[in-house]
This record gives sequence, C-alpha cells and structure tokens, in this order.
Amino acid sequence: MTTEPLPEFPVGFRWGVSTSAYQIEGGATAAGRGPSIWDTFAHTPGLIADGSTGDVACDHWHRHAEDVALMAGLGVSAYRFSVAWPRVRPTGNGPANPAGLDFYDRLVDDLLAAGIDPVATLYHWDLPQPLQDAGGWLHRDTAARFAEYADLVAARLGDRVKLWITLNEPFIHMSLGYGTGEHAPGRTLLFDAFPAAHHQLLGHGLAVAALRARTTSPIAIANNYSPVRPAGDTDADLAAAHAYDSLHNRLFTDPLLGLGYPDILDLDPALVRGDDLAVIAAPIDVLGVNYYNPTGVRAPEADSPLPFELVELADYSRTAFGWPVAPDGLRELLTGL
Repeated sequence: MTTEPLPEFPVGFRWGVSTSAYQIEGGATAAGRGPSIWDTFAHTPGLIADGSTGDVACDHWHRHAEDVALMAGLGVSAYRFSVAWPRVRPTGNGPANPAGLDFYDRLVDDLLAAGIDPVATLYHWDLPQPLQDAGGWLHRDTAARFAEYADLVAARLGDRVKLWITLNEPFIHMSLGYGTGEHAPGRTLLFDAFPAAHHQLLGHGLAVAALRARTTSPIAIANNYSPVRPAGDTDADLAAAHAYDSLHNRLFTDPLLGLGYPDILDLDPALVRGDDLAVIAAPIDVLGVNYYNPTGVRAPEADSPLPFELVELADYSRTAFGWPVAPDGLRELLTGL
C-alpha cells in the first residue's frame, strides 16, 4: 500500500475547535440566565423537527472542566466559544449577571491552564428575548445594547481572551432568522429584513470601539462565504448570480472595508444615519471566513419575489444536510474575495 505524504502547514498554523453557547451549554435557567430567541423558537411546537431544545444540550454548563480536558487530549491549541448574551445580561440591558460572568471567567482560566487559547465570540444568534420583544435586530437600539454587553464581557475577560469575534455569520442570522423564518426569531420578511443586516453591522462597529477600550487582543468578525456559480452563461443567469453574491458575500463585507453597501441592494436611505458607515468600517485585525459549500444560482421565474433562484449543483457527493462536498470551492472563494 502506498500513501501520499501529508501537506505541511506553516509554522504558527493553529488547530482549534469551535462551539456556540446555545448548542452546548444547557443550564437554560441556571444561575440567572434569561431566555433567548432560540429558547422561544425551540419551544414553539412544530418549529424543530424532532422537538429538541437547548435546555440541556451537552450540559457544558455543568461539565465544562471535562470538556476542556477532552480538548487538551485532542491537542488543540485554540477553542472558539460563544458567550451567551442572556447569561451575562439576562434582559439584554441593565446590570450584568455575576454568575454568568463567573462561568466564563472559570472557562477562560481553565483553557489557559490547559494550554488552549480562548477565542470568544460575543454573538452567536442567542439574542435575549426581551430585546426581540422590543424589535430585535430590526430595531436600532439593539446595536447600542450589544456594545454595552461587549463592554461588560471585555471588562471581565479582556486581559485573557486571545481573539475576540463580534458576530458569527450575520448573513445567516439575517436571512434565515429574519428573512425566511427557518431560524430564530422566525420572521419571514424577505428583503424587508435588511434593517437586521445594518443594525448587526452597526452593533459590530460599536462593539469594536468598546473592545479597543478594554483589550489589546485582536478583533474579528466571522462571516460565512459561498462562491456563486451561475447555472448558465446567459445574461439573466449572470445577473442572478451577481445579485446573490451581493447579498451573501458583499452585504457583510463591503461596509467593513469602507465601501458602503452594494448598490444592487437598494436599501432604504433612512436606515443609514449620520456616521453609521464610518462606525461599521472601524478597523479590525482579522476577517473570519467560514466556508461550507458553493451555491448554484439561476434566473428566477417571472413571478418570483427574489432576483435569483437557488439550484442544486451536480457532480458532488452530499452531506446528511444535503450540502455539496466541494473542497475546491475554498480556493475559489478566497481568490474571489
């Protein structure tokens, strides 16, 4: 039997693992944690196929020390976790919950003791339900509340967290949470969901300023990107691919780079106020890239409310989720960016 040598990764390449709070922590009502939009969504009959909730999940709330030991056994050098906003600030505003901050304080110390760098994501879609009741990310005030929360967390952990990530995949949160309703909070606004994009980005920029005042560690945002492949070479298919690329890849990137929003999106001029775009373009140190698969796109039917139609890409094996397994798309994505 012959084997090919493994590729050599550059010196300094980091191997890590990643989680999100709602998916692993459990302890849904423990020590003062408030409800999030995912608690509400998962407990609504018919919205989760098998009725699962995050009430217990992996019980990381009680077993975090065991989980850190497992990671150390894997030999990873970094662990990206998300801080649960409703655990730290249960109503989304007001004073911090000391027990919530204590939990992440212990987690960070245990990671460092195990030789694992803590990488903290501030928002992985678990908005405190009271903020959603007041409008959620459709409401401008949520951006200010996010910056206050970021300041509270950084004041406690800023001396030890090695990398900060403000938002995780804001495109998915906007599109599936506010556009199509497949994720919490279950809104079905289609393109009327754009305020949730702008206010997430505004919250990101405000949080960057709050973090800079508390820590010297690098700051990032984690976007998910998808190379867009038109179904054909007709002008209509190419226009559809451009529209989807603007929505998926450019909406949450161009403003970060000081380029404003893509013109094709036709945002309400009243949405962007004063120095919003300058706040959003606050310099960051790392652009996080999450890649899953490319997206096939063709021109929509005449009566479609969308300027594109998603199509299945042929000639790829698929995950249990139905996503094409396309490692070649990563290079395509990075060179396209």
